[in-house]
Amino acid sequence: MEFRTQVDIPKPDFQIEPREELLFVGSCFADSIGQRFVDNQFRAVVNPYGTMYNPASVLHTVERWLPLQLEGDGGRLPRIVFLTLGTNHIYRLKETGEIVDNCQKRPASLFQEEQLSVDECADYLQRTVTLLRSRRPDVHIVFTVSPIRYRKYGYHESQLSKATLLLAVQKVISHLAPRISHLEYFPAYEILMDELRDYRFYADDMLHPSSQAVEYIWQQLVAHYFSPRAKEFLREWAPLKAALNHRPFNPESDEYRQFLADTHAKIDDLLSRYPASTAPLPTG
Repeated sequence: MEFRTQVDIPKPDFQIEPREELLFVGSCFADSIGQRFVDNQFRAVVNPYGTMYNPASVLHTVERWLPLQLEGDGGRLPRIVFLTLGTNHIYRLKETGEIVDNCQKRPASLFQEEQLSVDECADYLQRTVTLLRSRRPDVHIVFTVSPIRYRKYGYHESQLSKATLLLAVQKVISHLAPRISHLEYFPAYEILMDELRDYRFYADDMLHPSSQAVEYIWQQLVAHYFSPRAKEFLREWAPLKAALNHRPFNPESDEYRQFLADTHAKIDDLLSRYPASTAPLPTG
């Protein structure tokens, strides 16, 4: 008998390599997963201008970051980009009508809250895809929808917001798939909602995933998206990371200094055997 539902995760058309460059843009769930990559020696850029929740703000980040990155890094864009969506709600500055990405603690009276439709969300996402592909045609773009709920909207409205995002992502992938490859959807939302489905997998606020839930989603990502070599790197890195996080009783002791020296020597050896992956821009 099956006592839980298990979410199907389609196999992507790429694999993440050890210590590869990646870009994460989106909600605070992007921060959580992106930090896992950073902690495991991947060269991940995570929300360079802060957390972005809606498709318009995701596009704004890419528009702002991409020219500076390409100018300062020899024209290179990471091969893999994760776009994580949290809500379809946006805020416009009444004075100008522009969508703001951060209200910067200014009075709420200066802004007008709106909700993007499915078509509007899809348009922002498609523009983001087009921009990324204009700089790197072989870029792999992974969409996710954050499982974090928004109490301030009301739980029904929060679910409608997530549904809007899910429909928009599906529309973009379905519309572009005949012409564009390398678009994926990773079901982080469904894993928490349908597979874990228990309040023990939520933080104290009962809204955000617990560290255990984030770890489970990370493990699913590793299992389905990482190459065998990347998985082997994680296996070798895990005890070294644990050693670095160890808090000794006497950090000034000769024994602990020697322990650190030995650990760093092992890390140097590991990193020399797994040089940072750099996938060059395609030619032609």
